[in-house]
Amino acid sequence: MTLTGNWSYPTAVRFGAGRISEIGGACMAAGITKPLLVTDRGLAEMEITTRTLDLLEAEGLGRAMFSRVDPNPTDMNVDDGLRVYREGGFDGVIAFGGGSGLDLGKTLAFMAGQTRPLWDFEDVGDWWTRADADAIAPIVAVPTTAGTGSEVGRAGVITNSETREKKIIFHPKMLPAVVICDPELTVGMPKFITAGTGLDAFAHCVEAYSSPHYHPMSQGIALEGMRLVKDYLPRAYTDGTDIEARAHMMSAAAMGATAFQKGLGAIHALSHPIGANHHTHHGTTNAVFMPAVLEFNADAIRDRFDRVAGYLNIDGGFDGFRAYVDGLNDSLGIPKTLTDLGVENPDMDRLVADALRDPSVGGNPTEMTEANTRALYEKMM
Repeated sequence: MTLTGNWSYPTAVRFGAGRISEIGGACMAAGITKPLLVTDRGLAEMEITTRTLDLLEAEGLGRAMFSRVDPNPTDMNVDDGLRVYREGGFDGVIAFGGGSGLDLGKTLAFMAGQTRPLWDFEDVGDWWTRADADAIAPIVAVPTTAGTGSEVGRAGVITNSETREKKIIFHPKMLPAVVICDPELTVGMPKFITAGTGLDAFAHCVEAYSSPHYHPMSQGIALEGMRLVKDYLPRAYTDGTDIEARAHMMSAAAMGATAFQKGLGAIHALSHPIGANHHTHHGTTNAVFMPAVLEFNADAIRDRFDRVAGYLNIDGGFDGFRAYVDGLNDSLGIPKTLTDLGVENPDMDRLVADALRDPSVGGNPTEMTEANTRALYEKMM
């Protein structure tokens, strides 16, 4: 089996090693003639970025880049990027990088032609219908990590710099028109990023599978996504040049984001306030919470994860699966507690309130209350 393909679920995906060479054709397919490449500060000077800019320039598409993007992107990053986009007369965005670059790039494309403020489009009810859909710029997405799966998502997570809350900006047309998944771009990831992003993909699959909502397609995708992470994340962590492992992890990341159309849950509801207030790495924070949330949801998910354990060749049903997650975290150097992660003097009242307002709460199979949410945070300290 050759690890190369052209997929259209949920959007057009050009998957395979070396396919960044098709960036010019991807822009053409998306109708972009003057792209702005959006990435984070850390990637701006890396070889994979300069090589992509070289490819764009060779195709007559310029080499414009915006990289003032924080690890947890904010509304201030959006404002800065919009000024660059509008003043430069660009007609599309290449969202390039991990979750921060992808989310910020997609949000810039979404906001490029809007006249209402950003927070009018938060993922609340039907607020997305407030947007002028015809004013949304086309997007080409190029992930350089294997975690968030934002390249196949219809939303961006942006932190409100005043309230220090992570907000989800949603619109169906935020789904990139073309995605290039080139596992060679992930070869240079350091071990801790490989671990954190890979476990983010795993958390997406775990929470989608745990969600009580009905979506059989997502359920199947989440199950296979978990298998790919189990089989290939340890290999990618041990040997970052293992291109087969890197490729399967890129698939798992896209699968996790596709699967969580079914819903997320307590892992993300608890993680988002920690990231917004303490600036922790999102995927690593999810991994810290995962064992405790599995235990919290045990009564509601035990039967279905008995079946998961069988599919993954893990002995002991749900209990064996939870023990496996503990062991996987340990093997990848994931901190045991929020304190170990660097969280100090948290405002517990604020964290609890923010977690209970997070949209992910609605997908958790066990109802989250002020009391049990506080208990989870205190346990993790």
